[in-house]
Amino acid sequence: MDKIYEQTMLFDFYGELLTEHQRSVYADAVYNDLSLGEIAEERGISRQGVHDLIKRCDKILKGYESRLHLVERFARAKETVREIQRLSGTGQEEFLFTESELRDRLRRIGRLARELQEEL
Repeated sequence: MDKIYEQTMLFDFYGELLTEHQRSVYADAVYNDLSLGEIAEERGISRQGVHDLIKRCDKILKGYESRLHLVERFARAKETVREIQRLSGTGQEEFLFTESELRDRLRRIGRLARELQEEL
């Protein structure tokens, strides 16, 4: 997973569990794309302090994910929905399925929907 995407997803799911200060600095780094120097100057702390705080937040957020797996489950659910859309012919101009193909697709959609429901 791309580092920025991973940081964003972890922050979206677990950011509220950080302190206000951690959340604010991490958001500036990840969402607002501010440099360590810009964040340090804005907050009156050292560049090294900002770097250490971001690393600590990364570790905290990854720790939550390793225990709770919310981002992983979300990614699997998204992929399941994509597969259901593909099987249903969503976005296709014409449905050119034989009756047998249609029954097979409906069975697979039903299976995926049950798996998704169990996941959630």
